[in-house]
Amino acid sequence: MMTQENINKNSFGMIGLGTMGSNLLQNIADHGYSCAGYDNNTQTVENLNNLNNKNIHGFSDLKEFTDSLKSPKIVMMLVPAGEIVDSVIDDLLGVLDKGDIIIDGGNSHFTDTERRFIELEGKGFHFVGMGVSGGEEGARRGPSMMPGGDQEAYEIIKPILEKIAAQVDGEPTVAFMGERSAGHFVKMVHNGIEYAIMQLLSESYEIMKKGLQMENDEIHKVYKKWNEGQLKSYLVEITTDIFAYKNEGEEHLLLESIRDQAKAKGTGKWTSQAAMDLHLPTPIIDISVSMRDLSSLKDLRVEASKKYPDSVNMVYEKNNEEYCDELEEAFYFAMVSAYAQGMHLLYQANEEFDYDLNLDLIAKIWRGGCIIRSEFLEDIYAAYNSEPKLKHLLLNAEVAKNVTKTIPSMRTVVSDATLHGISTPAFSAALSYFDNFRNEHMPTNLIQAQRDYFGSHTYELKAKEGVFHTKWVMENIKE
Repeated sequence: MMTQENINKNSFGMIGLGTMGSNLLQNIADHGYSCAGYDNNTQTVENLNNLNNKNIHGFSDLKEFTDSLKSPKIVMMLVPAGEIVDSVIDDLLGVLDKGDIIIDGGNSHFTDTERRFIELEGKGFHFVGMGVSGGEEGARRGPSMMPGGDQEAYEIIKPILEKIAAQVDGEPTVAFMGERSAGHFVKMVHNGIEYAIMQLLSESYEIMKKGLQMENDEIHKVYKKWNEGQLKSYLVEITTDIFAYKNEGEEHLLLESIRDQAKAKGTGKWTSQAAMDLHLPTPIIDISVSMRDLSSLKDLRVEASKKYPDSVNMVYEKNNEEYCDELEEAFYFAMVSAYAQGMHLLYQANEEFDYDLNLDLIAKIWRGGCIIRSEFLEDIYAAYNSEPKLKHLLLNAEVAKNVTKTIPSMRTVVSDATLHGISTPAFSAALSYFDNFRNEHMPTNLIQAQRDYFGSHTYELKAKEGVFHTKWVMENIKE
């Protein structure tokens, strides 16, 4: 209901006017909402006001900023994760009223979001932890958003979020994820999958460049072809573009000038840590994080390359076109594994944290706007939509049928890479995970025996209930 007090006031407030915050505000303004932006950097406020958008108003004073908002006041933060989020919240509590809504749209760790939700709920404020994916362009034209926490607050902000989100088949790529820290947990897993797919793409590049000795324009054509078929996705699309981009006046690709040291902001590591805490394997994500760390050790790698020169033939004796078709199949296999491991982590987190997640809904909103959007997400959505209690994506009949077709190519690609000294840790992790996932009898009975031998950690038997310990004395050891 519009009260006299709310007339001519702004519907939405944004704290943090960097590229993401500014772009999101412009997106909101484009959809007819009057909004306010605050930053303690006066230049960014001036830049916002210089847009000359009648629906956007920049402020350098926090009290003036919040006073410009309708009640209940909606304030979203897009600031770096960590202590600065707590600092901004503390400042806001002095200028907001009970019942107002605070949204953290940054990449906060889900445990911090859990704590903040409980603290703010106790003080009478609504708190929403919301993952936002799509980068700068997504923020401006339509991101995928993963809000969680306070559902009452979500219903208030829902009309705005649904307007500014990307649209797929006429539906917005935003939905309420679940209780408390659910939104940021889902976004964290999204980023873990993103790490994995980016690593797989870098390894496919290594195979084509080093193993098949392909020129950049040939590699560009391969990725372009992939993006027109079953691998169609945002990350393959931008990789295609990267293999065609040259700075003005230069003959070589910009890619050739970029150092091979990948940085990270921590969300991939958080995904691996969360998975390990839940005793759930996500090896393709884990190795992708490790490879970024290894890439940063440039000096060590240069030194090692001199001590251990290539001792095998690095060039494949293969037909490039035919082999790239096999590589495409292998990439599909590994990509499915990355998504499957991420979705399994969400399934397990739902059991552990009682988030009330809907995996089909998560796949649905990932189909557009976000970094990991892909054609395959339609299959994931269909799988969980038809089987809401599906424990693991690889158990879905349609997914299993498609994966089975690609197994021979996957084995060929991984074995050839190993034989020729080309590192494919993510492809290899995907294959090893699969081979043990389908293994009814893993060799871990030996590990249990070893643990009991040296540490009396006990073991269980196949045909007898209970927990057992053996004194592994020499007289019982038969050689």
